[in-house]
Formats: sequence, structure tokens, C-alpha cells
Amino acid sequence: MAGAVAGAAYGMLFLLGLVLGVVGGFQHAWYLGRLPIAAIAWLAVLFALPYAMGRMMGGKLGAFVPAAGWLLVSFVLATPQRAGDLAIAGNSAGYWYLYGGVLAVAAAVAVTRSTGSWLLRSYDRA
Repeated sequence: MAGAVAGAAYGMLFLLGLVLGVVGGFQHAWYLGRLPIAAIAWLAVLFALPYAMGRMMGGKLGAFVPAAGWLLVSFVLATPQRAGDLAIAGNSAGYWYLYGGVLAVAAAVAVTRSTGSWLLRSYDRA
């Protein structure tokens, strides 16, 4: 039963990453003057959310799963489709969001504490 609950939790984290990618892909291009303020704000969200999920789930997998969902959707939205649609354009906001987001989620996964290796755990030898 615990495995099913953990699997459902990781599935929901992946869906959360997908939602972040869709919303961020369409809402990252708000500017304050010439500064892409929304894309920069998304970088904070893209670091904080996987990091928090990794801490709550107790390992790097909890941080990696929403990051993978975000990466999947973001790179699909950054590729031109057959109809010519492109959600994440090649402008400063798009570059900040896409490349900065990759660095943010990678940093979040990297700094999340690991549960440790199964090789290093001590077991009672009775």
C-alpha cells in the first residue's frame, strides 16, 4: 500500500511539473520596461518548487520528477510546430525562462539532500 501511495505522489509531482511548464510557457513574457520580469520570477519558482518537493519527499527523486515534467513541456513549447506556432520565442524572456529554468531546476535537484546510499546504511547483524 505504501508503494502505491508513493507512486501516486510521484505521479502528481510529474503533473505539477507539466502544469508549471504550460503556465510558464505562456506567461513568461511579461516585461517591466526592457526587463523580462516574469521570466526572472519564474526562475525563483522553478528553483523553489522542485527543491521543496525534494525536501518533502525526502530525496532527490522528489525534486527530479517535477523538474522532468517542466523540462518535457518547456522544450515541446520551444520547438516550432507544423502550423508555425511557438510559445517560447527566441527573445530575451524566452532565453531567461528556458535556459535559466534549466539551470534552476538542475540546481534544485543538485542541492536537495539525498536519502543516502543503500551501501552505506548500517543494519543490525543479530
